[in-house]
Amino acid sequence: MPERIDAVKTSFFGKGAVRMLEPELQKMGITRALLVTDRFLYESGAAARVAQVLSDAGVEFAVYYNVQPNPTVQVVNDCIAAAGTIGAQMLIALGGGSAIDTAKAASIVLANGGTVEQYEGTNKSSRPGLPIVAINTTAGTGSECTSFYIVTDPVRHSKMAMVDTNCMVSIAVNDTDFMRSMPPKLTAATGMDAMTHAIEAVLSKNASPVTDKDALWAIEVIGQYLPAAVKNGKDEQARTMMAYAENVAGMAFSNAGLGMVHAMAHALGGRYNLPHGVCNAVLLPYVLAFDAQRPTFGPRFRAIAKAMGLPGVEVMQDAQAAAAVVSAVRQLNQVVGISPCLRELNKVDPAHFPDLAALAMKDTCMSSNLVSVTPVEVIAVYTAAYMGTE
Repeated sequence: MPERIDAVKTSFFGKGAVRMLEPELQKMGITRALLVTDRFLYESGAAARVAQVLSDAGVEFAVYYNVQPNPTVQVVNDCIAAAGTIGAQMLIALGGGSAIDTAKAASIVLANGGTVEQYEGTNKSSRPGLPIVAINTTAGTGSECTSFYIVTDPVRHSKMAMVDTNCMVSIAVNDTDFMRSMPPKLTAATGMDAMTHAIEAVLSKNASPVTDKDALWAIEVIGQYLPAAVKNGKDEQARTMMAYAENVAGMAFSNAGLGMVHAMAHALGGRYNLPHGVCNAVLLPYVLAFDAQRPTFGPRFRAIAKAMGLPGVEVMQDAQAAAAVVSAVRQLNQVVGISPCLRELNKVDPAHFPDLAALAMKDTCMSSNLVSVTPVEVIAVYTAAYMGTE
């Protein structure tokens, strides 16, 4: 079957890369833009650095700085209103996945009309969104290079997953100057988000040699450099390699899709407003342990084990490789300080697991899971992750 591979139009990497935006904006003829960010980045001076680039490029701009973690429909609507007030030709997203996803959602509605809720699902828009520049300040979500965006619906206590090639950004910037101040907990959570992207891309039913190449390289690099980035945020090599790895993992899952971990994490995070990366990190080894019981996954676990550099993988049986991967993920979580079970997150109530499972089953990400699962199986995995048992 013919295969489509989507990628961001232009990407800039490295220390000081934000300065490369000026000539690009001038070439595009952009004269009015909305800078989309959160209050911390606005007050810390990060937004001022981007504002200087916009001014130097001759771009008139306004700032919307009320992006929240797990952005809601209301946040997106407020961003749309701010863009309309200035007559923005482009959205400049500064932040992690929350800011970039807010800009993506707003861009689709601005170009296509209607409400953000109407675009839940796959390729629901008919026209490309308003152009976006994504200046990434974390190394995890991959939103700057993917066709995915997530918006929280507080009415349903759930996250809406949108997969739409019309939302992809025009210019992605991974400037490590914006990443050096990330605290260890955020570095760990976003890094494990990227690891989950890469692993789920390998395990997706839509995986291909192209996506495997990217995903397996990302697994190798994240395993090597995430602990160093968590330990010392000013480690320039670790920050740089994590920026490359999360971007490559993003391209892998944008084309291959995700799976059960993300479907469950979206339901969990939407219900309790928990950090997305933490939800993925905690759930990942339990979903992998569940997958390891299916022989279908055997060869893919062997490839992941090899990418992780696990000793003796050449002579392992499939079941041994799967067990080794689960153990390695648990160990990596421990090294970077991620809670080993949902019970330690304090907010999670097992009484909600049936409702969470029902939401996970409907999540867009579940459609690319390699094998079909039942609500009872999803509840069992939530329960194992809560209790800390396999």
